[in-house]
Amino acid sequence: MSAIERNAKATSDFDARLAQTCDLLRQAADCYAASGRADEAAITQASSLGAEDVVISHLINTLELPIPIFVLETGALHAQTLQLLATTQRDSRSPVQAFYPRAEAVLEFVEREGRDAIFQSIALRKACCQIRKMEPLARALAGKAAWITGLRREQSGARAEVPLIDTSDSARVKYNPLAHWTWGDVWHFIAINNVPYNPLHDQFYPSIGCQPCTRAISQGEDFRAGRWWWEEETAKECGLHARP
Repeated sequence: MSAIERNAKATSDFDARLAQTCDLLRQAADCYAASGRADEAAITQASSLGAEDVVISHLINTLELPIPIFVLETGALHAQTLQLLATTQRDSRSPVQAFYPRAEAVLEFVEREGRDAIFQSIALRKACCQIRKMEPLARALAGKAAWITGLRREQSGARAEVPLIDTSDSARVKYNPLAHWTWGDVWHFIAINNVPYNPLHDQFYPSIGCQPCTRAISQGEDFRAGRWWWEEETAKECGLHARP
């Protein structure tokens, strides 16, 4: 059974939620991409190529918004994710740029701490995330006044209060246009619009990150149980969406 067959079940007010999301994306483009050129936009979408993010990218392209998209290619992604990245870069109307970690930093970390360092302590795992995700993220967001994410309130307890527009960071505004969407809403949209998605979702991977840090989940497990599963629940963030 595919992820669509398992999950696609829209809420009764899905059309209103979709309209709100489209309005928010248009508002973001009006505010931060007024020139109409994606290469001049002061806003960008951060995409992990997960289900939420492919929905947002599809809307950006369908609405013809001049908002560029970026992906953090950590050097440790699943083959399925890399294939979707290639397909997205080929087919997207909006430009899609991959940001990579600095090779020397990755090599130094592995030589110093070993290939299995992420399993030894939370500090070492977060150090790996710093090299592979946080530093490239800083480059991807340099010069941007706003960014767009696929955060949803339903994803975890830590994200239960995600606002549609987050102004808690003085450096830039964060738009979360799917904050109110359910998992069923996401997959309903993917189904009715035939949006390409990561086939790992069909294999019970609701949340997909780096290959060593992600596993499939069992029925009844928390949405993010497959991320850093050897750590306590409160530690399961890499820092990308930490609020000041």
